[in-house]
Amino acid sequence: MTYFGFLAIFVVLPILMLWAAAIWDTRRGIGIPPHFRSWGAHWILLAHVIVAVVYTTPWDNYLVATRVWWYDPNLVTGLVIGYVPIEEYTFFVLMTLLTGSWLLMLIRHTPQQPALPRNGARLRQLSTAAIFALWLVFVAILVFGWRPGTYMALLFVWALPPIMLQTAFGADILWQNRRVVWLTVLPMTLYLAAADKLAISSGTWTINPEQTVNILILGRLPLEEFQFFFIVNVLITFGMTLVMSVESKARAARYGAALRNLFNRKQTVEIGGE
Repeated sequence: MTYFGFLAIFVVLPILMLWAAAIWDTRRGIGIPPHFRSWGAHWILLAHVIVAVVYTTPWDNYLVATRVWWYDPNLVTGLVIGYVPIEEYTFFVLMTLLTGSWLLMLIRHTPQQPALPRNGARLRQLSTAAIFALWLVFVAILVFGWRPGTYMALLFVWALPPIMLQTAFGADILWQNRRVVWLTVLPMTLYLAAADKLAISSGTWTINPEQTVNILILGRLPLEEFQFFFIVNVLITFGMTLVMSVESKARAARYGAALRNLFNRKQTVEIGGE
């Protein structure tokens, strides 16, 4: 199976189906509920596509350069940017569109929103502290050079910092919207992991067994690949949920106003001191 063939069947086709469903919903008057109308949903999705390409490109190039994974040159077009074939960059774009479009479908059909948890500040602090502790574990794996843990450690050292920012800002908002969050993350992870297993089985790409813990799911899929799809879906879903949320927009405005006030007071004190 060529890489573009994989993308066409397993990613492009579902995206087109979700877009067709979105058009059908629009014609029936089903749209984004008010509490998710901070900015235009399609602009938010486009922004996440751009962030996905920018943030993933150096990390994925490093993986290929260090032979954590490689691709069959006979199954790609041969156009390479850095160490990575153009198909891989296309995958960054399409996976974000797929997960984001699925999330938007769920949001359109979830008109009610639960109340924010009362212990929001504590939830943000504890969740972020737990993720930071987990990040330190994977940093230690890289520092001490445990080779079978290389892929897993590189994955989580790369992915957890932005997730910490997301939870520090809005873990309570994510919990408030946990239904759409987990109904996006889990199905998309299972679907893409199953598709990835088929691609690995057909030789489209190969994961280096020397740099993995060599735990295979369903006899073929490395555990790290499953973790990759899980953590990337978390990044996309958390990010879009937070940016779309009206509560997030209001919170960001309050934080911005507090920072401006702090800056203005600091300037006033400095001027007074002179």
